[in-house]
Amino acid sequence: QKEDIEVTLLPAGHCPGSVMFLFQGENGTVLYTGDFRLAKGEAARMELLHSGTRVKDIQSVYLDTTFCDPKFYHIPSREECLSGILELVRSWTSLSRYHVVWLNCKAAYGYEYLFINLSEELGIKVHVNRLHMFKNMPEILYHVTTDRHTQIHACRHPRDDDFFRGNRLPCGMTCQNGTPLNIITIKPSTMWFGERIK
Repeated sequence: QKEDIEVTLLPAGHCPGSVMFLFQGENGTVLYTGDFRLAKGEAARMELLHSGTRVKDIQSVYLDTTFCDPKFYHIPSREECLSGILELVRSWTSLSRYHVVWLNCKAAYGYEYLFINLSEELGIKVHVNRLHMFKNMPEILYHVTTDRHTQIHACRHPRDDDFFRGNRLPCGMTCQNGTPLNIITIKPSTMWFGERIK
């Protein structure tokens, strides 16, 4: 039996282009999403989830998400995470220009919010391997660089964990002007958060 269905794509906030699917038909309304990251109140501002002044009657919600587990009951807000990372990066990079931070980002995308905010707050561009991956996100291009002589790195090596030895960055940097670098690693990962108390 044929049925016309209206499918609406809603932003999931997980990484650029990530969406949730809202299916609406004669037999009801269903919301399907994979991983999502919506700030408090963001869903309330999505007009397409509402009918007039009330939320649409959604019969089923399908969550195909990594964090549907009790140990992730409370995930800190994006703002809380940024504040903690900013404090750590600011205190480390202010020690000297030879104190650098490596952001060990496991995915290619999804960290743009972090890069932009670190760059704006600290006035330090983030080193990445290539700029062309951000060509469709012009708002980030001012905040990233391929110049390795910066204090914040998000460069990647095909085998980061194997390669990251001997106080060197994945891009190969070990020192500047003959002075060895002091490197700390920050792993911006919700997966790791679930395994720790703080």
